[in-house]
Amino acid sequence: MTVSSLDLQALQLLVEVDERGSLSAAARELQVAQPNASRAIARLERRLGVTLLTRSTHGSRLTAQGTVLVHWARETIAGAQRLLDVAEGLRGEQTSALAVAASLTVAEHLMPRWLGRFRTEFPATRVHLQMQNSARVLELVASGECAVGFIESPGHPTGLRHAVVARDRLVVVVPPDHLWVRRRPPAVDELAGTPLVTREAGSGTRDTLDAALADHPRAAPLLELGSSAAILTAVAAGMGPAVLSTLAVDSVAATGAVQVVDVPGLVVERELRAVWRPPRPTPPANDLVRIAGSSHGRS
Repeated sequence: MTVSSLDLQALQLLVEVDERGSLSAAARELQVAQPNASRAIARLERRLGVTLLTRSTHGSRLTAQGTVLVHWARETIAGAQRLLDVAEGLRGEQTSALAVAASLTVAEHLMPRWLGRFRTEFPATRVHLQMQNSARVLELVASGECAVGFIESPGHPTGLRHAVVARDRLVVVVPPDHLWVRRRPPAVDELAGTPLVTREAGSGTRDTLDAALADHPRAAPLLELGSSAAILTAVAAGMGPAVLSTLAVDSVAATGAVQVVDVPGLVVERELRAVWRPPRPTPPANDLVRIAGSSHGRS
């Protein structure tokens, strides 16, 4: 067997089987018809002269030989992708603009740091940033108006690829003299039944809160505002409680203008994700995703 006879798609399928536990899941991820995926793996097995997968009604598992070779399959795919990225960069040397969309929490509290590092590495690339709620970010990326987006909403976006670039936590904030500070914190059902100052529908923060309290009867919002900063101002003025990201709350709470209240049994942690159209973000969008992920870590 020669290098020229290697089927990169078959190697990709092998890697996806290792990660997803079945050939059918691997085929769906790569948008390959199941019969074609089976034939590609069978051809690869014949060319390599080893059995790569054991198949059963419960899915596909790598054989001992497959476990060894999947490591090198990853290396081969990564090397091929780096070649494509470099070629894309060479083609696009004269195109030095990047359209980005980010949810408000990400744009206000994380994006400045990411863009600062991006500018240091790629000073010739101009970034056009749109600050929208998560629902609108998904629309901009899906339509191709933005090369990459950053969202905070729960769930997996349909038709887009995504990667976790950071994490945060939602906390309850109230005015310093609020009942929940002076006497006792609320139970989860009490929080759900309390009118809150909230973000608008379509906001990732709002969607995450709604999902966290979905099992409890909910009160209608006391007030809907378009940014975390506006909500914190309303809370500090005594308007009512709110639930916001620690990214927005920590610096304000440190001044004493608002108070964080721990609600027993309520832990709302979430993933902040980059999203892009398949198959993967191209330079320079890929570089921004890399910078965001390396700044805050991925799991």
